[in-house]
Amino acid sequence: MIDFRHVHHNFNGRPALRDCTFHLDKGEVMFLTGPSGAGKSTLIRLLFADLPLQYGTARIAGFELDKIRPGQIPLLRRKVSFIFQDFQRVLLPQDTVYNNIHLPLRVCGIAKQHADRRIQAVTRHLGLHDKLADPCANLSGGEQQRVAVARAFVTNPQVVLADEPTGNLDPELSVRRLLELFKFFQRYGTTMIIATHNPELLRRHPEGRALRLEQGAITRSNWEGAALFNPMAAAFAPTGKN
Repeated sequence: MIDFRHVHHNFNGRPALRDCTFHLDKGEVMFLTGPSGAGKSTLIRLLFADLPLQYGTARIAGFELDKIRPGQIPLLRRKVSFIFQDFQRVLLPQDTVYNNIHLPLRVCGIAKQHADRRIQAVTRHLGLHDKLADPCANLSGGEQQRVAVARAFVTNPQVVLADEPTGNLDPELSVRRLLELFKFFQRYGTTMIIATHNPELLRRHPEGRALRLEQGAITRSNWEGAALFNPMAAAFAPTGKN
């Protein structure tokens, strides 16, 4: 489902990712950890085609990111959902919770009766079912983040990429609900990558894959599908865009 091979990425000649390689099968969940500035957001943005792939190869949901054309990116994003750390980037604050969650379903051409069932199911999981008629602007920051999470899952994506999805959530109840939602979709084969500083997510999901980035390099993993950084290979790493 996700294959990331020898990926390097540079910003103005400075490495953001260094020779990163890992593989995830359908339905696997990977927690991406590491300090601020380690390259977590860069890795996720590359998989969402929000940044161009510079070096290496990457495949996600059947799309080859080193060969993807601009016209294919909207098709990729029907199969791959992104939960942004800055949830306000995607929400329409003056519109209702229902309309915000319904928007991607409308874009995909899902009939309203089917859309309503999906919206009811995902909002019950996240404790938003009684907020559907409320404008997003009237919600707390944690509630707005949950709307963004619901919007990412409601299309039944093949892959969900999440950048610090618990950053604005209430510490206990909302985190538990979010993990329940992750596990629900995992059972149906959704593959997930979750960038997080929150150790509670890993503690409550011990069967998940865990990968740690430091200074753009993979320094730790708990499964054989990821390759640890090799300093010798890094000596030959590219320094500019090919």
